[in-house]
Amino acid sequence: MDMHPYTTDTSEEAERLQLAILRRMSPIERIQKVCRLSSNLRRMARDAVRRRYPDFDELELRLKFIEITYGKELADAVREHTREQKRV
Repeated sequence: MDMHPYTTDTSEEAERLQLAILRRMSPIERIQKVCRLSSNLRRMARDAVRRRYPDFDELELRLKFIEITYGKELADAVREHTREQKRV
């Protein structure tokens, strides 16, 4: 079976080592690793939005992140929900 590399910027030796380490991890450790990586990626994306829109306040930054990540329709719905919550 011909295996394709799962990355394009990693040497074959480094890839083998990474896979060996992952295989030794328990399922819980793998899940924890994925959660940490996902959290770091979201933080990096939010930081990028903050750099791109330095004049936005926290709410505007969150809404822009939602729009970029999940689409304008959801961002608009969250925006409207936020307005309604402020009225209550």
